[in-house]
Amino acid sequence: MTTACGLSLAARAFDAAADSFDERFTPWLSVAAQRRAVRRKLLAAFAPGASVIDIGGGTGLDAAWLEARGRRVLLTDPAPRMISSAARKLGKDRVQLVGAEDLGSLTSSFGDMAFDGAYSNFAALNCVSDLDAFARGLARLLKPGAPALLVVFGTFCPAEFVVETARGRYRNLFRRLNRSEAPARLAGQDFSIHYHRGAELRAALAPWFHYRSRRAVGLFVPPSAAEPWISRHRRMLSILECLDRSLSWALAALGDHVLYRFERSQAPVAR
Repeated sequence: MTTACGLSLAARAFDAAADSFDERFTPWLSVAAQRRAVRRKLLAAFAPGASVIDIGGGTGLDAAWLEARGRRVLLTDPAPRMISSAARKLGKDRVQLVGAEDLGSLTSSFGDMAFDGAYSNFAALNCVSDLDAFARGLARLLKPGAPALLVVFGTFCPAEFVVETARGRYRNLFRRLNRSEAPARLAGQDFSIHYHRGAELRAALAPWFHYRSRRAVGLFVPPSAAEPWISRHRRMLSILECLDRSLSWALAALGDHVLYRFERSQAPVAR
């Protein structure tokens, strides 16, 4: 759903949160631990010098981190204030105001629209209802063989059960099992998210991508709902992070987030 000013409700919510987003989430050690897990995979997937699309990149923390390590990143996001924040980190030529469902309209300052890879971190795709349009647009932008690393919310997260039970928020225990839109709220704005099943994601990308693997992100490391309590227990969090690194493949379906790796096939995209 879009508002009168053309922004989706989710984009409007993240736009309202943009100015304080980094200040709010960066100090949380659970978020940092999950981000480290994703970044290790990004470095492994994208060689130095690779041109990469960041889908729903928000304020640009991951993109700036990759740029500092020799990757060339074009960040996309549908929230204007998020784009402004990212531009301050990356430069105006490295950001574009475009949603995941509209990647087909992307223009590039790199001169070549055949990118070496793509990624989307921390559930930006859970704000997307039309996965088919996203997949088609992404396929048009990537070279054959290019990896796409997509991090979405897990649909069954035992760590969330523990946290929400401890907080007495019982109505949140089964929200991820919702197969329709689920309510969400950020910066005083209501919007909806979609808990995409792995099968749905694989089906949407199947015409143009090969599915390669998945792993949990935040298996024992708890979701951000455990903050700020968990950040006061650094040693415990360090142990949980080590457990995640050991078991994230075997228990991939149980993560707070799940990282799916796809690879662009040779299949053409019809115009």
